[in-house]
Amino acid sequence: MAVDRAHVLRSAAALLTRKATATMDEVAKAAGISRATLHREFAGRDALVRALEALGIEECEAALDAARLDEGPASEAVRRLVREIEPAAGLLSFLYTENQLFEGEQQNEGWGRLDARISALFRRGQESGEFRIDLTPAWLTEALFGLIASGVWVVLTGKVAAKDVHYMIVELLLGGALRREP
Repeated sequence: MAVDRAHVLRSAAALLTRKATATMDEVAKAAGISRATLHREFAGRDALVRALEALGIEECEAALDAARLDEGPASEAVRRLVREIEPAAGLLSFLYTENQLFEGEQQNEGWGRLDARISALFRRGQESGEFRIDLTPAWLTEALFGLIASGVWVVLTGKVAAKDVHYMIVELLLGGALRREP
């Protein structure tokens, strides 16, 4: 019987988003397969995390494409981006806290592509006079990732309704990023 790799990855992502310390046994159970089957597909936790990383980058790049970052005012593009990235937010939140993904020579170049595209959006907003210039595009990009991760957490803990997170992320980010007239 063939393993549905996408199902396993989505099950692992859902579990690890809620419980980052889940064991491979718990991941296998969540996916409805045996630990041996999981191990045949992913040699260990590192291989599973790397596969989740590839999936997360792929989903984020698709969200960036769908958000049409070069169209219209930069603030509207940020709103579209947050909306489009919401389906991948849980996976992104888990990956954002996996330090091993961002250390050493093995860093996936996909993160650099994501950072470059989002930073370009913030830079465009600065150049048009829409966003503050005292906050670097790199900082605004990291702030966006951090707010997305925080949004996932407050929903998982029941502190905020999922329907409210988009508004909260966008308003906090843009409320701090928008240029104010002196």
